Amino acid sequence: MKKKAFALLLAFSFAAGLLAGCHGRYVDPYATTVAPPETTPAATESAPEETGSTEESAAPVSYRYTLPDTLDTSKKFTLKFWAKNDTNMTQVKIYQKAIEDFQALYPNITVELRRYNDYGKIYQDVITNIGTHTTPNICISYPDHIATYLSGEDVVVPLDGLLEDPRFGLGGSELKFDSPTKDEIVPEYLAECYVQDGIYALPYMRSSEALYINEDFVKKLGYEIPDVITWDWIWEVSEAAAATKGSDGTYSLNNQKTLLPFIYKSTDNMMIQMLRQKKAGYNAADGSIYIFNDTTRSLLFEIADHVKSGAFSTFKISSYPGNFFNAGQCIFAIDSTAGATWIGSEAPLTEIPADKVVHFNTVVRPIPQFDPEEPQMISQGPSVCLFWKDDPQEVLASWLFMQFLLTNSVQIAYSQTEGYVPVTTKAQQDPAYTDYLSRAGEDNSTYYDVKIKATEMVLENIGNTFTTPVFNGSATLRESAGQMIENVATSIRRKQTVDDAYIDKLYSDMISLYHLDLYGTIKDEPEPVKEPETNEAGETAEVPATTAAEKETTAPSDPKDLGPLPAGARALLISLAAVWVLLGAAWLIGRIRAGKKKHA
Repeated sequence: MKKKAFALLLAFSFAAGLLAGCHGRYVDPYATTVAPPETTPAATESAPEETGSTEESAAPVSYRYTLPDTLDTSKKFTLKFWAKNDTNMTQVKIYQKAIEDFQALYPNITVELRRYNDYGKIYQDVITNIGTHTTPNICISYPDHIATYLSGEDVVVPLDGLLEDPRFGLGGSELKFDSPTKDEIVPEYLAECYVQDGIYALPYMRSSEALYINEDFVKKLGYEIPDVITWDWIWEVSEAAAATKGSDGTYSLNNQKTLLPFIYKSTDNMMIQMLRQKKAGYNAADGSIYIFNDTTRSLLFEIADHVKSGAFSTFKISSYPGNFFNAGQCIFAIDSTAGATWIGSEAPLTEIPADKVVHFNTVVRPIPQFDPEEPQMISQGPSVCLFWKDDPQEVLASWLFMQFLLTNSVQIAYSQTEGYVPVTTKAQQDPAYTDYLSRAGEDNSTYYDVKIKATEMVLENIGNTFTTPVFNGSATLRESAGQMIENVATSIRRKQTVDDAYIDKLYSDMISLYHLDLYGTIKDEPEPVKEPETNEAGETAEVPATTAAEKETTAPSDPKDLGPLPAGARALLISLAAVWVLLGAAWLIGRIRAGKKKHA
């Protein structure tokens, strides 16, 4: 009974935490990343800024943390650091070395490392621990996850003021290590750490997706690999490969009975990047959800055609693309650059027997594009956030270790474990790092050429990367984006019909399954941004200022009509109702059991 009571209390605590995040400062909902007013990027072409009330823009109640004047070195601190490693012991050793080096500088601070092999598990554990006030001090995370953490009050520490503190901020005078300054963090990567009303994380590592190509197979089919791959090109070559299947089931291209020409690991990213390249709607920072549109529908139909012909499959359906790629059973594999050590004939890591590996030349390119003149690719990779604690000194100690993870020694060492990119220009320009990049192919471990090619591809395309706006629920929306592709592919393989009626039901199912109407507002696809009017000389026409009278005419006729409840508020009310139902059920069960004992 105690366990039940604790579970109910936890559920109630989490539901109450939702109450903290219903209103806040308005931010441009269509910005690529949410930045401060002076640096907020322009709206994307696919979604004009809406006018009207901003009350539905969910943001947490923000209590700004004030740094102590000095670190109390007479006091012992034990910090909990939750981090992910890709079952890569080299990464674990780098974390351990960083902790040892940090503790040597600050003997009164002990850092305890808890390792995970899945970001989703970290996210779930943080959510669970928010209700019991047992969150870690520092945590590897993603902005989507942090946006959910911010539903509670005093959960994640805002970093805006800490970054620029002259004593303990980035590059501060009181630090015992060579920290990068704020200006030495790659601007695009720091901008990704703006969540709702400020900076709530520091970037730790960055990666993107890469297209890994079996060059031998492409040439055997009579094609040459262009510098910029288009979706039309990759579909054409994939279809040509699928067509090499003989009457006995053997493909002449690889002389095997298995060939999956094109496999995409993360269908979440596939759909999001396709929509971005098409300048179609996906989501907005205010919780608006645009993904259920005609562009998504047409993309799903196109994908269905290539699944039907046998030219395309996914990780969830067929398994890890690197395994098929290395076995000569796949021509195109799209996976994160952070997984480059698992891909290619000479890959240092593999899940298949050595005698199953086929030798060929691997070429690395950015993901396919709809418009080669305007490439778009997603930026991904872990960030690190700082959690509130009652003791300001404990928070300061945590902040110091968090910064230590951005030092050159940690950044360079960790980036070399996979196709990661250091998040600071300080590390990127370090002679040790440039030397590392110059030695591609010297061996098949540290200097594995496919890994370094993938890294260089990310470095060359920093200006072409994007992230999507985050809000409480955006992580769930991301899952639904990929699940639509998975559902369509599965249905085709089961010989089911995928038509407009199927897509209509799919949209409805996704909204219901992922409770998207509770997290955000489902809207029609926004119209493209209109170009500003110009006069005969080509100059942009000035927009006349709105007069007080005009403003008055656009005011609501009934000030008491506040419109529908925000999505966050609706979710809160439903959660509270569920909690009271559970409490009532527990009380009733207790009464029944008491009655049975009484009459026993």
